[in-house]
Amino acid sequence: MTESAGTSERGVLKDYVRGLISNGVALGLLYAISCIPGMRQYVCLSLALQWGVFIVHALPNTSEKFYDLSGSATHFSLVAVSLCSAARVHTPRQLLIAILSIVWMTRLGTFLFLRISRDGKDERFDSLKRVWLSWLGAWTIQALWVTLIQLPVVLVNDRDDVAPLGLTDALALALWVAGFLLETLADVQKFVFRADAANRHRYITSGLWRLCRHPNYCGEIAMWVAMAASVSSAGLAARLSVLHFAWLSPAFTALLLLRVTGVPMVEAAGQKKWGTEPAYRHYMERTAMIIPWWPAPPFEKVS
Repeated sequence: MTESAGTSERGVLKDYVRGLISNGVALGLLYAISCIPGMRQYVCLSLALQWGVFIVHALPNTSEKFYDLSGSATHFSLVAVSLCSAARVHTPRQLLIAILSIVWMTRLGTFLFLRISRDGKDERFDSLKRVWLSWLGAWTIQALWVTLIQLPVVLVNDRDDVAPLGLTDALALALWVAGFLLETLADVQKFVFRADAANRHRYITSGLWRLCRHPNYCGEIAMWVAMAASVSSAGLAARLSVLHFAWLSPAFTALLLLRVTGVPMVEAAGQKKWGTEPAYRHYMERTAMIIPWWPAPPFEKVS
């Protein structure tokens, strides 16, 4: 056996192990979520939709083209089922939270689909697609992500909401709108920046990206904190402790974006591309990571 063949076999084995871990952990967490009262049907629906798209398109075509779009469709399915599965008149809180979720998923899903259509691929998945089991793991994790993200919406819509709207709901709505605008504007600024051929392979440091390295992630986390706060406050008022599970949504969002697939993967890719450039290091070292703050002082090139 040649050295290159041995290295290749070890790489394949590593990918299988990665797939076993990603699928095992995600499925274990999905099972735990299904034990929350009323959540089993939503877990099954999310997993069925994600695995269905994987089997029909992603696996035979080794393609991530519909990864983000299928995520949005799964989000919408869970919200729709939560609104329609019980014959009850929904309260303003339930309808508002469902509408906000649909607005969020439509905006994000459309943006991500346009981006993958323009770029043709998502580099984050290159290593996962080498082995079917690790590739499946990405779709199982997305099923987990969708289910956890939609916990506030599903939990409050799956039972009678008897708590009146209050100050917490008003503050939560204000925070949600601020987060939505922050994420949308950041995404648009980056999309426009990358649309310029001269910036195709460059990093953005203008607009909101002057104030922090990941303003879009800040907006995303803020929106789900707002959702959880509104639902949890309804749980306190109605003495429905199950509604406090809504806080798993922003907690998982923050964990995923700050420690797993968001910041670590984006910044690792950036380090690989531009890590030797002094201006890039200056930006990374002097600019806040997630919460918008004062911009870094201008980079002064040493002659």
